[in-house]
Amino acid sequence: MTNIEAEARRFTGAVLRPGEPGYDEHRLGWNRTFESRPALIVAAADDGDVRAAVRLARERDLPLAVQATGHGALVPADGALLLKTTAMTGVEIDPHRRVARVGPGAVWADVNRAAARYGLAGLAGRCGTVGVTGYTLGGGQSWLSRTFGFAADSVVSADVVTADGVALTATAHQHPDLFWALRGGGGNFGVVTSLEFRLFQVPRVYCGMSLYPAERAPAVFAAYRDWAVDEPAAMNTAVLLIRLPPAPPVPEPLRGRRVLAIRAFHHGDDGDRVLAPLLAAAGPPLVDAFAVRDFPAASAATNGPDAPPMPNRQEIEMFAALPEEVLDAIVEAGTPDSPLAFVELRHWGGAMADPGPDAGPAGHRDVPFSMIAVAPYLTPDRTATDAALDRLTGRVRPHATGGSFLTLLTDPARTSTAFTPANHARLAELKRAWDPGNVFHRGHNIPPAPIRKATS
Repeated sequence: MTNIEAEARRFTGAVLRPGEPGYDEHRLGWNRTFESRPALIVAAADDGDVRAAVRLARERDLPLAVQATGHGALVPADGALLLKTTAMTGVEIDPHRRVARVGPGAVWADVNRAAARYGLAGLAGRCGTVGVTGYTLGGGQSWLSRTFGFAADSVVSADVVTADGVALTATAHQHPDLFWALRGGGGNFGVVTSLEFRLFQVPRVYCGMSLYPAERAPAVFAAYRDWAVDEPAAMNTAVLLIRLPPAPPVPEPLRGRRVLAIRAFHHGDDGDRVLAPLLAAAGPPLVDAFAVRDFPAASAATNGPDAPPMPNRQEIEMFAALPEEVLDAIVEAGTPDSPLAFVELRHWGGAMADPGPDAGPAGHRDVPFSMIAVAPYLTPDRTATDAALDRLTGRVRPHATGGSFLTLLTDPARTSTAFTPANHARLAELKRAWDPGNVFHRGHNIPPAPIRKATS
């Protein structure tokens, strides 16, 4: 019996080597900017497979990478043991406790549908294909986050496999230090095999993404900056310039066109009244898509269709204020000449800025605005796309705080900027306690704090 055959006997799920059927399917992430070539892939079927994979990586002295949907993959898993949790898709809804319990392979579309049967919703990712667990561990900023907080703030418990392959449950009362770190610290502290989080009563919402001529952007961005100061917590919004794709379902006259979009998601029955000043600045719409919808339909309508896997670049900057120089840069630098490219201003605050006393380390809670720029690489030559984003970030970065947000950040070199200095320092101390060997280091890594030398 070969070594790989002996190792495969440990697992219920498949164990795949390069060249075997299924290897290429499992090795790819969502962002196709790079292609991983792991030494071994374990397609976990259950918690036991996760524990065995962590132990096998240590025994074989292989780097360990963990991936479910692949949206959070940031660096290649070349030469690593790639642990795939994609098949662990369980979703359980407890309508009486108003909590959901999900496996690490569950995506938000599945949770949205299951919870909506009871008029409930989680603090879901804007794209339904995004994995629930990775998004939540990184903080998770939802269309409901101004109303109810970060997704990480809603976590009740997490079943975790630690760096030494031991399974445990973290809650506010069991391993509270680990529980704190998990709620925003990303995948640095273990593999979460089950996540339980609170749900909220959200039977229907006023929402949508309406389109306007790009020429209205200067007036609307300026109006948005001022209007957002008094935006109620029930309202969640963003304003963006986007290059529409040249194909259905975009209406034929708008295909390939650069337009202004207003996204809104209101938990209440007076969304049209609250949004009226912003819509007045925008003028007559090219497409008016605001309506009252149930939550699963609302999420899709507000974000638009989920983009398929593709190579792309994404940048995020945070702002304490929006001076004219930032607004001018967004309008003038704009989006690359690439379908699906966009630059978005998003208002934060609300419940995100006012968490409970036991909140985890997610985000910079006192920062009210972000700029997110996304551009797909649609040809092998990435020069023009990179140049456009470099121009934009070069102009706005002098006015930014330097901070970021973990689930929106794609540059591992900037991981520390997703946290306040105090939270990052505490996370590093907890990393030393829970993963001193830095087993979980692929992606947004928080290295263990160095051991302090005793003073005489």
